[in-house]
Amino acid sequence: MENAEPIPRTRLPGAPIPSVPGVDDSVVPAAPRPVGPTTVWQTPALYAGAPRRHPWEIPVLVIAVLAAVAAYAVVISLVALGLISEFLLIPLVLPVLVFLGRGVGYASMRANAVQITPTQFPEAFTTVVEAAARYGMEYVPDAYVMNGNGQINAFASGHGFRRYVVVYSDLFEVGGRARSPEALEFVIGHEIGHIAAGHTSYWRQLFSSLIMSIPILGSLLSRAQEYTADNYGYYSRPDGAAPMIGLLASGKYLLSAIDFDQFADRAVHERGFFITAVNALSSHPVLTWRAAALRDRTRSGAILLRPRSFVRGTGSGHVALVATPHPPAAVAEGSLPNELSETSMY
Repeated sequence: MENAEPIPRTRLPGAPIPSVPGVDDSVVPAAPRPVGPTTVWQTPALYAGAPRRHPWEIPVLVIAVLAAVAAYAVVISLVALGLISEFLLIPLVLPVLVFLGRGVGYASMRANAVQITPTQFPEAFTTVVEAAARYGMEYVPDAYVMNGNGQINAFASGHGFRRYVVVYSDLFEVGGRARSPEALEFVIGHEIGHIAAGHTSYWRQLFSSLIMSIPILGSLLSRAQEYTADNYGYYSRPDGAAPMIGLLASGKYLLSAIDFDQFADRAVHERGFFITAVNALSSHPVLTWRAAALRDRTRSGAILLRPRSFVRGTGSGHVALVATPHPPAAVAEGSLPNELSETSMY
């Protein structure tokens, strides 16, 4: 089968997936305009070029590490003075537990998962190699596919001097010719970005384990790291940002049915205390805020307060302000049957 012809595509690139409920597969996106003498090229926006860390990442990490070290010092001092039980020293074994956990996790992948190699999933292997080279890494991390049992997920980790990424099978399926290879490439770039940014080192994961027990602060650091990894993913495959959001929001079958601009606009539309609270308690930015950050590459992603402006992309990560659009579910007055009225959500 080495010389087998590629599977012919029966639809144009970017066309909706056929025969999926809720997806209008009769509409095919127009072909992009050809490049000509009137084409104007813009320099990349601040977060559209070489990957940058989210500006909150390092300050939050430093504050959290200092807080964790101070807490340890206080506990040790109180135990030494006999004021509290010595059982509170149990967290001091966390460095050993993290080391063992990383070793067991890596061994589990090596023993059970399918490795991505030049002859097994070669397109994914090429994506891993290209991302590592693009990010200036000195080595190619290991990559695996594991049974996701219906979950859409991927992660990066390491043990010793080895680093690796794992893609769940259901997410990997999105890379097939019938769906969106760009989304899969973005995800792989995002995960390798975690490695390139140092998020998978032993010391980072050790302190992260301590920090995650601190309410709000732990999730704040995690969200900053996810925005940083998104910057890597965008640098690797900018046209994979929209389908990646569609994938995470609606799954592997409906991802092409999602209106990316409408979804990102809801980061501004949807407001209130509980929206802010859900984001503050989450390890990842809520998806509408994340979509808004991937659309507007002129600034870092919103990490505590929602975006405030409605924009549209103008190329190379730049945006332009637009008039406030109608709420996504708005309909003309009087058009609903039986004298129904809309809720006053907005």
